[in-house]
Amino acid sequence: MIKLIATDMDGTLLNAAHEVSEENIQAIKFAQSQGITVVIATGRAFYEANTPISQTDLQVPYICLNGAEVRDESFNIMSTSNLNHELIKRVTTTLKAEDIYYQVYTNFGIYTEDPQRDLDIYVDIAERAGQKADVEKIQAGIQKRIDNGTLKVVDNYDKIEQTPGEIVMKILAFDSDLEKIDRVKVQLSEASNLAVSSSSRGNLEITHADAQKGIALETIADRLKIDLKDVVAIGDNLNDVSMLERVGHPVAMGNAEEAVKSEAEFVTTSNEESGVGKAIMKLLKENNNL
Repeated sequence: MIKLIATDMDGTLLNAAHEVSEENIQAIKFAQSQGITVVIATGRAFYEANTPISQTDLQVPYICLNGAEVRDESFNIMSTSNLNHELIKRVTTTLKAEDIYYQVYTNFGIYTEDPQRDLDIYVDIAERAGQKADVEKIQAGIQKRIDNGTLKVVDNYDKIEQTPGEIVMKILAFDSDLEKIDRVKVQLSEASNLAVSSSSRGNLEITHADAQKGIALETIADRLKIDLKDVVAIGDNLNDVSMLERVGHPVAMGNAEEAVKSEAEFVTTSNEESGVGKAIMKLLKENNNL
């Protein structure tokens, strides 16, 4: 019987317009009405993840930053995992040696040294997902985040660790040169206390080894006393694999990477076709007799 459902956001729950379709909303609400917990599991920071959800009336827990932060339905922080100085130094030294651009995600916000490079990241993510990037809309979104303070533009990242109470939870690296990305991934993956994944072919999401979606989801299941065989995970990219390989019902999106599809019990439709909603209803009919 299905008791817990986790869904990724970009390329999964959200369509190309970064919206949650009505079909997805209704399926999630139906699952919740049956006592099933539905969790958002994303590489986004909470302040990015909550924006599209706040446009609906859904109330859900969040696994953010690939598991570096977990929040309950009331947005209370349940757990965090961060990179210490030595790990940050190892990551940034490796990235700088290859001249790879990166952003720094902390509990206070996202830091960038070059908003134009941020635009390149989001355009690339959209295009690699087979979508037409709305450059003006992306630029407006970046400027809005700068204006409200969630995206902080700095001359360099050196002073971030000096701020009292601020911790680094994720480093997002990007380069259109995929050979460079692959080389750095291999180098950083050699560190046993780092987790290196990606949400798009041209990026790397680097967190502490304890900060993985699968680990966070397993912790939530343990708290709720739910066996992993009764858990669903839905995703489209490599940072979702740690969830899919742990649960009893792994689901890949129609637009997912082949490596993700190979982990799945079945492949649902794409994020443009409300694949999450369809997968939820299919699984509840087959396993919960609903």
